[in-house]
This record gives sequence, structure tokens and C-alpha cells, in this order.
Amino acid sequence: MKILITGGAGFIGSAVIRNILENTNDSVINIDKLTYAGNLDSLQSIEKSDRYLFQKIDICDKNKLVEVFKKLQPDAVMHLAAESHVDRSIDGPAEFMQTNIIGTFILLEAAREYWNTLTGNEKEQFRFHHISTDEVYGDLTNTTDLFTEETSYDPSSPYSASKASSDHLVRAWHRTYGLPVLITNCSNNYGPYHFPEKLIPHVILNALDAKALPIYGDGSQIRDWLYVEDHARALYKVVTEGSVGQTYNIGGHNEKTNLEVVNTLCKILDELVPVKTNEKMKGVDSYSKLITFVKDRPGHDVRYAINASKIQNELNWTPEETFETGIRKTVHWYLENESWWKRVLNGDYQLERLGG
Repeated sequence: MKILITGGAGFIGSAVIRNILENTNDSVINIDKLTYAGNLDSLQSIEKSDRYLFQKIDICDKNKLVEVFKKLQPDAVMHLAAESHVDRSIDGPAEFMQTNIIGTFILLEAAREYWNTLTGNEKEQFRFHHISTDEVYGDLTNTTDLFTEETSYDPSSPYSASKASSDHLVRAWHRTYGLPVLITNCSNNYGPYHFPEKLIPHVILNALDAKALPIYGDGSQIRDWLYVEDHARALYKVVTEGSVGQTYNIGGHNEKTNLEVVNTLCKILDELVPVKTNEKMKGVDSYSKLITFVKDRPGHDVRYAINASKIQNELNWTPEETFETGIRKTVHWYLENESWWKRVLNGDYQLERLGG
């Protein structure tokens, strides 16, 4: 099987590519624009594989997309390319509308034109898998509710609104044109190679540098945390075994408040990098003393939590990592891969707050 993956140099995309090339015999075509969050260093372990090909392409460039489909003839598309940081979408929503909505539309059209040239078994087996987020569902104010595949959309931020729009486009292309699509909506991912502007790597790197650990509001916002390698396994399950036209919610079954997450990170760092060994932490006995509560994000959702029973029952997928095991692996990875994140920080992102 030959899979075209958009956004394969990003956090989740690179995990998907590594998973496929390390655990299957499939081939991967990675197309990525290489924006600030695209990092080919995340793919060094597989970049020399004869089953891997990278093409620097913007998904808004239809001519190049059409050329790739015609020349390389993939059997499936896994669409992960997206602007994904809520805070950035507050500061600059235009790029989110362009990439997440217009880019998805252009990719759908290129895929549909290619699919229409296929015949027989090749056309029957082709899949367009759109990877989305639980943020399209909005807020869960009831502490016992869970997002299901039938939950109504109610996005709160420019980012989630753009992803909700792209979900609707994918469903429309299935219903109107018959394009064989699949959609997945996932909870908050974390793990190795995560871009430093996201909460968990941000806290780890700020703590190591003895900088403030900013927590929005009172830190009571709840998220369901999903280890990225578990997510990668789930996405491959869906594209190879999922039913056409279906949506699958993917969650980690790990609900934690933001404050709990940060305190857990501080405890692990206290153990692995004791403050007495960190020259920048003079006069402080724990990384938790760096916690600082800051003005909340505009429109900040209170709680996300996913019911992942459908993918468990239909595709036999469950997460392998608990939050406790996954978060410890994540901290270890950042401590052992300083060269990776230092190269990232040499770019245009310097652990500053966005979306104020």
C-alpha cells in the first residue's frame, strides 16, 4: 500500500510515518510545506528508507498536488496538514482559514480528480482519511459527559472553527461525489517531537531554563491526553480497516486538569533533574515554585473528554500508554534529545506567550 501523508513533518504526521515505516511494509509519500512547525529532523530515523519519499508542497498548490497524484498514484491519503495552535489562531486567524479550509478543499478536489481516473479494485480500495480534533465539539460543561461521534459541533476558537469547516467539507465530498472518506477526531496529543509552544514541552523546557511556568486562569481546564504513538497506531487502523463514511473518535482515557499536568511534570523533573543540580534554579527547592497563573485564553474551553468505545469495539484499538507512563517517557525524551529542541528554538518561536 502506498499512502500519501500531508503534514508528515509535523508532530502527529511524523509519528504516523515512523509507525508505518517501522511496523508495516507500506510506502509513504510525505508532502509538507515546512512551516515553523514542520521539522524533517523528526524523521531522521526513516528518511533513508526506500519506501519513503518527501516532497515540499503546499496543499494550497493544486497544480503540484495533481502532479503528485498522477505521478505517484497513492492508494490512500492521510490528511494531517493543518495550522494547529489555538493561541496562534487568536493572533492570526487568516492563515488558519487558508490552510485548514481552503487547503483541505484543494486537496479534496485533487484527490477526487485522481480517484475518478481509477477503475476496478484500485478505485474501490482508495481512501481519503481526514485527521481532525475534538475541539470541533466545543465545551463539555457537565463533568460526566463525553464527546461521541454524534456530538454536535460547537467550535470556540478560530482554530477549531477552521477544523470544523474542513470536517464538513470532507463529509460533503463523500455525500455529493462519493469520495471514500474517513474522519477521526482526537484528544490532546503529547509525546516525543512535540513542538515547544504546546503545554507539555513548553513547561519542560521553561522549567529546565528556570523560567516561569504559565498556567491560564486557575488551571482547572480539563483535557483528555493521548500519547502520540498510540494515536499513530489508531490512525493506521482507521485508514486500513475503517468503514467508508464513518467518523472515529480517538481518546487516551486520561482526563487531567492543566494544573495536574504541570504539577506532574514538575515532580518528574524534581526526580530526574534535581533543582540542586540545575545552576539556574538557585534558591528554589522545586520546579513547581515556577508555576505562574496568567490571564486566561479568550474563549478557553473548560473540558474535553472523548468516548472512544467505537474505535475500540469496531477496530480493536485501545491506548497502550497511561498518562503516568506516557508523560514519564516524554520527559525522558526531551532530556535525551536536547539537540532536537534546541534547533527548533533557534527558529521563530522562543517560548513566548501567544493569543493573549
